[in-house]
This record gives sequence, C-alpha cells and structure tokens, in this order.
Amino acid sequence: MDKELINSSDIIGMFCRLNMNSKHNLPIRPSEMGILIYTQKQTNSVTPLMISQFFGITKPSVSTIIKSLIKQKYLEKKISATDKRSYQLAITDKGQKLVDSTFNEYFKTIEVLNEKMGHDNFTQFIKLLNTANNILEANKDKKEEK
Repeated sequence: MDKELINSSDIIGMFCRLNMNSKHNLPIRPSEMGILIYTQKQTNSVTPLMISQFFGITKPSVSTIIKSLIKQKYLEKKISATDKRSYQLAITDKGQKLVDSTFNEYFKTIEVLNEKMGHDNFTQFIKLLNTANNILEANKDKKEEK
C-alpha cells in the first residue's frame, strides 16, 4: 500500500481520536449532547428518523440515545395527534439549561482550531472536510444500492 495513504490514514485517525477524546466536562456523552443541540436548534418538530438521517446512525442507536436523554429528563416525547404510533421530541427546561450552560465548552475544540489555524486556513479546512463528507456519503449510498 502507498506510504502516503497510510500516513494520511494515521493523521485522519489521530485527528478523530483527539477530537473525540477531548474533555467537554459534560454530564452526558458527546453523542447525547449532539442530539440535544440538534433538537434545540430545530424550528420544526424533531423525530427519531430526522436524527438518524442527520447523524447518519441507525434508528436503534437513536432510540438508545433518546431513551437515555428522556430518562435523564433532558428530552421528552410528544405523541403525535394524528398518528398515535409516532412521536416528536422536545427539549425540556433541564435540557435547555444544559445546552445554554455548556454550548461554548462543547465547541471549544472548533474554536481553538479556528483561532490557531487562522480564519482562511480554517475555512478551507472546513470546505475540504465538507467535500470529503459528501464523497464518503455518496460512496456509502452506492454501496447500499448493491
């Protein structure tokens, strides 16, 4: 295998590990915080399917996270008036307080990158990551079609 590809893989892996292992001082897991922030930011009702599609994770994984957030009273279920089998999610006052109090801490890693890389390099970095994400997403969809 090409040494440059191996080195690139190592660098990407290290970046992912450093970002995932950064301490956010949160009372919940980063995956739970991501869903809490996503729910809080939406102007329309949020469903488990929306979360699954946005984060690219399975519905059973979403269900596990939602159950945990409901148990901890950060989210609540609101049964659909038109279809009693489905529900929307709403952030609770406790969840809103957590998002408000930890939002800056949660995004500190991104702020550090922006500050240390400089705005132009950071903007280019984000554009390249977005391009990479789009390529991987399209490739994933092609694999699922087979």
